[in-house]
Amino acid sequence: MIEKIVIANRGEIALRILRACQELGIHTVAVHSTADRDLKHVRLADETVCIGPAPSAGSYLNIPALISAAEVTDAIAIHPGYGFLSENADFAERVEKSGFIFIGPRPETIRLMGDKVSAINAMRNAGVPCVPGSNGPLDDDDERSLRLAREIGYPVIIKAAGGGGGRGMRVVHAEAALLNAVSMTRTEAGAAFGNSMVYMEKFLENPRHVEFQILADTHGNAIHLGERDCSMQRRHQKVVEEAPAPGITEEQRNRIGERCAEACRQIGYRGAGTFEFLYENDEFYFIEMNTRVQVEHPVTEMITGVDIVKEQIFIASGHPLSYRQEDIRLHGHAVECRINAEDPKNFMPSPGDITRLHLPGGPGIRVDTHIYSGYRVPPHYDSMIGKLIAHGDSRDSALARMRTALREIVVEGIKTNIPLHQEIMRDAAFQGGGANIHYLEKKLGL
Repeated sequence: MIEKIVIANRGEIALRILRACQELGIHTVAVHSTADRDLKHVRLADETVCIGPAPSAGSYLNIPALISAAEVTDAIAIHPGYGFLSENADFAERVEKSGFIFIGPRPETIRLMGDKVSAINAMRNAGVPCVPGSNGPLDDDDERSLRLAREIGYPVIIKAAGGGGGRGMRVVHAEAALLNAVSMTRTEAGAAFGNSMVYMEKFLENPRHVEFQILADTHGNAIHLGERDCSMQRRHQKVVEEAPAPGITEEQRNRIGERCAEACRQIGYRGAGTFEFLYENDEFYFIEMNTRVQVEHPVTEMITGVDIVKEQIFIASGHPLSYRQEDIRLHGHAVECRINAEDPKNFMPSPGDITRLHLPGGPGIRVDTHIYSGYRVPPHYDSMIGKLIAHGDSRDSALARMRTALREIVVEGIKTNIPLHQEIMRDAAFQGGGANIHYLEKKLGL
């Protein structure tokens, strides 16, 4: 087993990783910026290293500082969490070339899946269903682009090969707008991602966002842990997630899940990962793979009993998976609300001092958060301050427990999006299950 891990992140995921390490008897090193000296995991870690100033570019995105922290503390491995450098192939490569273990996929795998064009081609080869599209990058041949769009059928979407997080994409509804959209997306992609390659796909107008969690080790084993529905989104950012996805049959789950696991075997995947799909008219269409632990991993843990972060560490230590596919059984339903420090009406960030905090409890309730009374939410980072998870024997039970938990939780001194979550939990369409990815924005009038 790995003996000491540098946690190259902050906030709730850093605390989540620290707790997994403590359960396994692994020593921890918490790195932090000057603004994060009072983070809970920094106070609880065995060792701490300040890696730079508050802005992320000088601290959590500072590769030399992170590797130096591992060197000076004699650490064995680095866990990147999610966000920041977690899907940066150059970082993973630098970590491994420096003699440390990167708790995640191999650098070449991150590169393969980080480029949307190569990722889609790899998935097609593995038999994973993909959105009809150009099956490769668009070139400078305008007639070819126009012909492809006619064959695919409007509307189409132009996407940056190196994009992500809802950026680098443009929907085209008519042929007259196509070539300008391709040109603009190509220019924006080059400026934003350093990669001007773009491709074309059929634009699905009312899909759901359904994703499959997988685990794969270095011994050729790969399994899936079922699916999650992440369709409650605002500006391509997830707000509420749940598992399993409403309306997905066991046959669909087994069929698509096994294709995802087989794809992992074919590309030699290592660690935890997520296959993201658009789901419309009972069909799945692969869109991308996240080569890291997801924010919403707790809902999968609640229904399977699998500790995904511990499995990441086991895999990085060279151990085979702790489970076979036949060991995975789904129990009940779980839903997660992302709690953000933001105005619930205009969504502007709301940093500041937390003057009073009360966290909910009771059967089936889990809270993943790093905040505490007296903690100052800094203005420099993502506004998420925690995740509230509810589990029940059924979806109705999980939602009822979530509504109770949202009534109990108290966060004073800053604004939060708790009122938005309360509204979503009361919404008839959400309660019915199966709302599409555009539903929340339409409800909010965005």
